[in-house]
Amino acid sequence: MHFDYVWLRDHCRSASCYNTKTNQRNLDTANVDLSIRPLKTRVDEETMFLTWPDGHVTRYNLAWLAEHSYEGQMRNAVQPRILWNSEIYTDAKVPSVSCENFMSSSEGLKTFMEHFLLYGIAFVEDVPPTLEATETVAQRISLIRETLYGRVWNFTSDFSRGDTAYTKLALDRHTDTSYFQEPCGIQVFHCLRHEGTGGRTLLVDGFHAADKVLQETPDNFELLTRVPIKHEYIENVGGYHNHMIGIGPVLNVYPWNNEVYMIRYNNYDRTVINTVPHDVVQRWYVAHRALTTELRKPENELWVKLKPGKVLFIDNWRVLHGRESFTGLRQLCGCYLTRDDVLNTARSLGLKA
Repeated sequence: MHFDYVWLRDHCRSASCYNTKTNQRNLDTANVDLSIRPLKTRVDEETMFLTWPDGHVTRYNLAWLAEHSYEGQMRNAVQPRILWNSEIYTDAKVPSVSCENFMSSSEGLKTFMEHFLLYGIAFVEDVPPTLEATETVAQRISLIRETLYGRVWNFTSDFSRGDTAYTKLALDRHTDTSYFQEPCGIQVFHCLRHEGTGGRTLLVDGFHAADKVLQETPDNFELLTRVPIKHEYIENVGGYHNHMIGIGPVLNVYPWNNEVYMIRYNNYDRTVINTVPHDVVQRWYVAHRALTTELRKPENELWVKLKPGKVLFIDNWRVLHGRESFTGLRQLCGCYLTRDDVLNTARSLGLKA
């Protein structure tokens, strides 16, 4: 482990430097001498002691230092996850959580959150097939994020909005709201009724596909994490007039450990590529094709049939979704959730998120 002396002074947890009741820093970092060095340093079996030029003494537990060191962060995932394809997820036999257990017990909620964090998808069963019940279930884990589509949406294939989702056509795998600067974190789906055929939902673990690209063609992976791409939504249907633009790389990673935390992939909404230098464009298309090839492999496709009473939660920063074409009347409701509040719920239950 390596620590800079400024870092060691800045992170002092003494009562004068850190408020343990609010978990906030009292020390004014701007007043720390950037060339500071301790006058004395002592280490015993569990603790490091540093005496600074002004006489202040800082004490560090060695285990705390190891946990919070840069080297420690490089070895640990920010959010534990299980990468999956169809076989891995099916063999795991991940159970759904009943609505009663989900709503009334911390144990049921924690089980649901464990599944969601590990796989990026989770199901709640036996939910009354109404918009109101779906909203209540969604609010169990998060605030609802209101968007240009409203707070809780309820739609059929009537093309009431300027989006392919409002048709009966098949939808290829994609993440939603790629045209937001911060795409919505979690998506909730509940099929209230379907009087027809087809319409299965497609789910693909984007992190699994990204990891395959990293292992097989790391240069392609690196390019997809570095080059910003524009996505755009232009709507002029009925009384709706919207123009949204989101800019960011296809893969977003933590720079200290290369862990992917968001995939922004939507070939429908990707707009003109003018953020890539001419000498990089061809390489970007090659990298994008490598990722697309992984995402479209049949073994990576998990198909589920949504039905009344079964609510699906999707990590929109990780799992791509799509659907097959369908016939008849199909009524779906759902909403987006604020990602920070979902992760806050998980941490409040003692989970790493």
